[in-house]
Amino acid sequence: MEYVFSNAAVARSFTAYMGTAVGVDAPSKWRIAVPGLPNGFNQVDLVAVGVILLISVCICYSTKESSKVNMVLTAVHVAFILFIIVMGFWRGDARNLTHPADPAHPGGFFPNGVGGVFSGAAMVYLSYIGYDAVSTMAEEVERPARDIPIGVSGSVIIVTVLYCLMAASMSMLLPYDAIDTEAPFSGAFRGSDGWGWVSNVIGAGASLGILTSLMVAMLGQARYLCVIGRSGVMPAWLAKVHPKTATPVNASAFLGLLTAALALFTELDILLNLVCIGTLFVFYMVSNAVVYRRYVVGPTGSSTESGDRQPSAWPTLAFLLAFSLIALSFTLVWKLAPEGGRTRVGLLSACGAAAVATVGAFQALVPQAHTPELWGVPGMPWVPAASVFLNVFLLGSLDRPSYVRFGFFSAAAVLVYVLYSVHASYDAEESATLDGAKVQDEACRV
Repeated sequence: MEYVFSNAAVARSFTAYMGTAVGVDAPSKWRIAVPGLPNGFNQVDLVAVGVILLISVCICYSTKESSKVNMVLTAVHVAFILFIIVMGFWRGDARNLTHPADPAHPGGFFPNGVGGVFSGAAMVYLSYIGYDAVSTMAEEVERPARDIPIGVSGSVIIVTVLYCLMAASMSMLLPYDAIDTEAPFSGAFRGSDGWGWVSNVIGAGASLGILTSLMVAMLGQARYLCVIGRSGVMPAWLAKVHPKTATPVNASAFLGLLTAALALFTELDILLNLVCIGTLFVFYMVSNAVVYRRYVVGPTGSSTESGDRQPSAWPTLAFLLAFSLIALSFTLVWKLAPEGGRTRVGLLSACGAAAVATVGAFQALVPQAHTPELWGVPGMPWVPAASVFLNVFLLGSLDRPSYVRFGFFSAAAVLVYVLYSVHASYDAEESATLDGAKVQDEACRV
């Protein structure tokens, strides 16, 4: 879900940046208004649909060729990013970091306080989707045990540094309340005497960057669905790998059409909110799963510290539940308690102390059941616990409509799982037990 929504959102933003590159700044000129449809779903974006379908065809054709195109686009994109950073610091003014364009708006380096920082963090979580897509290529790299951790960790570090530099340069170019939300970087130079060409260059560079982002994400999402299809949770038809191109053609085509359908109608802000809440929830679940896997049941081939007998799951489940409740309590106090009062500070401090004590007690009392042989999350259980806490906290920064939409899609997913996936995956496991191996198609062997 998060991949489909994020790709649709990125494709919608492509329209705005491409318009800037060719001198047609208003995204509305590239979209068709459809009267009668509800707000947020009444702007048809055919450009976004075309981009998604084109990339879908590319990734269906060949992973190798797609990777070559992606490498070229990425090199050009990084050059444009460095260009934006240099232009921002050169043309920017440090005064813009603290002074709004409209004096009526709050000023200072934290115009909306610490709460504004966390609300912003919840929104830019979108930028941290895709690193996990590196892991989906494990079957297609020569040394996955070495290359996958380097690829994930290295890309996170590099992109975080570039992201921070770009945010700083943007904040120096314009006050926060004058930034164009559709195409911020190209919009910063729009109308500047003698600098209008920079807006066009940035629009072209951002367009290439969006194509890179889409290609990587769509490569990853198709492989996720292919693996899910192998397990029987989704129809095995989606796990079909083309014998000539060696790509999951059915999964790529299905997800391409679904993403295009969403990008056709849905506005960017609605998609962004759905992506953020979906991503935060998924990362929350993954953080819990990491603890459970390490302390209860590990992957095949890992060594056992406490003998062959699998430990009880209840201590770990109790810890995960208690810690999540503490994080939720901290979030509710932060959101609902009056600011500046001693009661609020005391409650927040108590929740923080309880969180630290809970993690410390769990670490001291419950031994790890497994030690990963190749690579594992360091600092257990503190690192995943911090992730759980931050994800719950950032989830509290999102608006009510986002939860309603997320609840609708989650309910639909649960319905499919209960009515189809449970039975299909059980039948697949039974078949695997009888046959000695589970083969969903001739090219996907498990």
